[in-house]
Amino acid sequence: MKSKYKQQPEYNEKGVRYMMCQSGCCYISVGDKATAVRCSREVNAAIYKMFPEQNKPARVKTGRPAGWHWMAQFVDKDGTVYHKGIEVPELKGTLEPTTVKPTKKKATKRRTKEEILLAREAEKKEVLKKEFQKQKDLLSHKWGN
Repeated sequence: MKSKYKQQPEYNEKGVRYMMCQSGCCYISVGDKATAVRCSREVNAAIYKMFPEQNKPARVKTGRPAGWHWMAQFVDKDGTVYHKGIEVPELKGTLEPTTVKPTKKKATKRRTKEEILLAREAEKKEVLKKEFQKQKDLLSHKWGN
């Protein structure tokens, strides 16, 4: 019987038959009568191609700032009032929308190679100074003070 699949590389190890998947990325353990095999990567790619409308992002942004549900009081753009994330319908439309200032990100200053080397040398120098002072204290009989 002629197979419609191209013959894939295979090997046996400890009585288990392994066959390379059709894309050639990995080996998968198979049964004795298998003629071809596909890995999960290939199957998932085929599913995404078959159902593209289901590949939409799961999370839809609400437009509210991060942590709005932790605020003591938050008023949405449409006038909905929330107290600690729980809607209070009787106050809807009575308060002004909450204005949230965007947080400023601190610019991290990166040290240059030269600054790193200078700092390293200063640390070594400080250690040597301490060792030298210990030696001086030992010679002048001032240990333990």
